[in-house]
Amino acid sequence: MPLSLYDTQARAKRPFVPADPARVTMYVCGPTVYNFVHIGNHRPVVVFDVLFRLLRRTYGEAAVLYAANITDVDDKINRKAAEEGVAIDVITERYLAAYNADMAELGALRPTFQPRATRTMDAIIALIGRLVGKGSAYAAEGHVLFDTQACEDYGVLSGHPMDEMIAGARVEVAPYKRHPADFVLWKPSKPDEPVWDSPFGPGRPGWHIECTAMIEQSLGLPIDIHGGGIDLLFPHHENERAQGACIHDHAPDRDRTYARYWVHNGFLNFGEEKMSKSQGNVALVKDLVKTAPGEALRWALLVGHYRAPLEWTGDLIAQSVKALDRLYGALRRAAGVEPADTGPDPAFLAALEDDLNTPAAMAELFGLATALETATGPGRAEAKGRLLASAGLMGFLFGDPEAWFQGGADEALKARIDDLVARRSQARATKDWASADRIRDELAALNVEVMDSASGATWRLRERT
Repeated sequence: MPLSLYDTQARAKRPFVPADPARVTMYVCGPTVYNFVHIGNHRPVVVFDVLFRLLRRTYGEAAVLYAANITDVDDKINRKAAEEGVAIDVITERYLAAYNADMAELGALRPTFQPRATRTMDAIIALIGRLVGKGSAYAAEGHVLFDTQACEDYGVLSGHPMDEMIAGARVEVAPYKRHPADFVLWKPSKPDEPVWDSPFGPGRPGWHIECTAMIEQSLGLPIDIHGGGIDLLFPHHENERAQGACIHDHAPDRDRTYARYWVHNGFLNFGEEKMSKSQGNVALVKDLVKTAPGEALRWALLVGHYRAPLEWTGDLIAQSVKALDRLYGALRRAAGVEPADTGPDPAFLAALEDDLNTPAAMAELFGLATALETATGPGRAEAKGRLLASAGLMGFLFGDPEAWFQGGADEALKARIDDLVARRSQARATKDWASADRIRDELAALNVEVMDSASGATWRLRERT
């Protein structure tokens, strides 16, 4: 079946039809790099990585261009740099490296482009000038502001009346604004803040214009898919869309001259609240991977439908580890089978193409694991190939099954366990049950579970510590 996506602006699922199948474009709002990024902010990373993989399979790897931006000029970055007495790029480079390391832990492919606001400044300034020239923006007291009244369909993306949007955004009602909803495109820099020269005076850009300029510079307009968390719907994405529509007001399809599809993922909740730094209820990937594999964290982020809220709990992580245990266990028991070069299973693919229905796709993976374990003869190779191809499309099962089960042990511990398992097998072979039981207890004290089979004994760590 063809891919369908829920389009926030249409408020419905729509068949995905790119403007040009030979050049499919997607942009996703990335982090502001002033600190470590919590696991909630990594939900879009993983969700849109699955979509990226699916688009590449459908249209070809070279045909899909994916940009995920970095905001590297911001009040929070300025404060952090001032606290440490360093330049802002010291802060941004540190946390960008940490962010990219997190993405690797979660098995996310690197985007085609990772544009940064500070490296797009000429394009930002030029775009502001174009908006002023069209009468969609105006200068006032050292600022340049977007005139929301110049965009007659302002609010069409979020679907909220203007008075609700103003209250929800907590906009600054400055005396130089023509309308309370007008937002800043350029503003004067405060003392000791980064500053750039521009025709509007020295200063720095507002948040919303940065993304519009980065999209236009890296991908061109319109783009096929604009993604991000639902928390960005208003004001950020609403304001982006308004800017893009006004820049291209001459186009016959003005409403879709910025993004053809708007796709938003739901919140990741911690307890009963949205996970956020301001609430102090954050969990960081660098800490989580000390007790659970990154692949399990990825599974946990995809276990619910991407548009629905997801509760982040210790049980969710434990269940995700067990789910992958089931899949890797099937592969481990079929270690001697060479997989056939099959594509993803049709039922699995249909689930994923139905608005990224990852829960249904995961259910199909379990069915494929069962099929592998019950298949015989040449069917085992085909079953293994279908499981690997399907799971790989979601970013899973690229690891070695043995490494998965033994991943929490260092080389010294692995050597010790291997020796104990071999000695236990020898004791069992000679019916020295007392020695076998003693070694079993020693292995249990090391948190090791031994699995005996006709082909020999294998082991796994019961818990990753």
